[in-house]
Amino acid sequence: MQVINSKDELKKIALVGQPNVGKSSLFNRIAKQRIAIVSDQAGTTRDVRKHEVEIFDKKALMLDTGGIDETNDAIFSTVKRKAVETAKEADIILFMVDGKKLPDDKDKELFYELQALGKKLALVVNKIDNDKEKERLWEFFEFGIKDENLFGISVSHNRGTKDLFDWIYNVLPELPESEVIINREILGDDDSEYAEGEYPLEDEIVEEEVDDNNIKVAIIGRVNVGKSSILNALIGQERSVVSPIAGTTIDPVDESFEYKDKNITFVDTAGLRRRGSIEGIEKFALMRTKEMLEKANLALVVLDASSELVDLDEKIAGLVDEYGLGTIIVLNKWDENMDTFQKIQETIRSKFKFLYYAPIIAVSAKTGRSIDKLKDKLIEIYENYSQRVSTSELNRIIEHALIRHALPSPNGAYLRIYYTTQFETKPPRIALIMNKPNLLHFSYKRYLINILREQLNFEGTPIHILTRKKGQREEDEETN
Repeated sequence: MQVINSKDELKKIALVGQPNVGKSSLFNRIAKQRIAIVSDQAGTTRDVRKHEVEIFDKKALMLDTGGIDETNDAIFSTVKRKAVETAKEADIILFMVDGKKLPDDKDKELFYELQALGKKLALVVNKIDNDKEKERLWEFFEFGIKDENLFGISVSHNRGTKDLFDWIYNVLPELPESEVIINREILGDDDSEYAEGEYPLEDEIVEEEVDDNNIKVAIIGRVNVGKSSILNALIGQERSVVSPIAGTTIDPVDESFEYKDKNITFVDTAGLRRRGSIEGIEKFALMRTKEMLEKANLALVVLDASSELVDLDEKIAGLVDEYGLGTIIVLNKWDENMDTFQKIQETIRSKFKFLYYAPIIAVSAKTGRSIDKLKDKLIEIYENYSQRVSTSELNRIIEHALIRHALPSPNGAYLRIYYTTQFETKPPRIALIMNKPNLLHFSYKRYLINILREQLNFEGTPIHILTRKKGQREEDEETN
């Protein structure tokens, strides 16, 4: 798989339209993954979601904008502005409408505005589920669109999509002759149908080479602690819709930027509520948050310094521990808090004992206080998270630990560590090769972890210790 280092090199395709016309479903179809949350609830997508896609054998950057809805609601007003701004930046615009409804004056007005931009523009009429419904397409010629730029499709039934993909393919730049053309039928085939919400996925996931210059950071926390504001402050622009209304972010939003020779990709996950409060679409957001944690290297656990910590904060932080991520605890809204940092730090350490290795940084997304410090700490924690310690160094440290505190002899058994080696990074996983691995008590493994932390810089990262016999792949594991 060819890896494009910079998304700025790719042509951009913007999906624009009113809520609930099927933009996210088409986004998933093109991406060949279930990336966007699909729901009958209007306004599910509120931020601009980006994903690198392949149209047959040509790469592009797909931008799925929030549904444009003429309303006085502050959130949707912001969504409309960002959607139009995104369309202006794009090279190709797919303007999507609902084929079950008559042409809408709001649709026409916005379509004319986009048409004036002089970009490659297609009018995509979705929900044309059968041949009889194709007769309604003539009504959409009111937009003044050329016949070759009007597409009647049904994403849910996979009808008409191939013609649309062919059009996109033809307006994208030509490939160098060295590029290999893949099977065009992978994206769409009018003769095949899939159930609502189901899309053909790639049979195999091709893993890219590990690149230590790419850092994936998940931003998690309960609703309205300021995750989106922190994301905007870190990247230096308004990327996520920010609102005092709890739960504004539903889909995770990702954004990459360069910092100190590293490519940092942030995932601004949906705010988490108590399980009993998760209704409708927010249960999908909780599921998506866990999916993002599986892909991330680091996590920012965002807490609201202006309010008391609650049990839910501890449960959310427990997700980070569960997925073994490098971690920074971020106290947001510090400018609104009157307590001393030492006092609140003691409270956090008391509640989050399992994250004792995570640094705590107090920031203010509103004023920008300590945002640069947070960026620097991300780089440092990632270096710790991905470091590999030589076998000779590890054996020196463990031998020193054995002198300070000898191995126990459970029930008179003689335990011996032959040698120690690190066999994995992200997070660091270290094996103790022993004669009787099952008899080493977890408390002694934690002692060894503490010694490793004394001798090496593992701030912000969990350490996994496994005990094994010679020639044995895996026995027992302790993390701390």
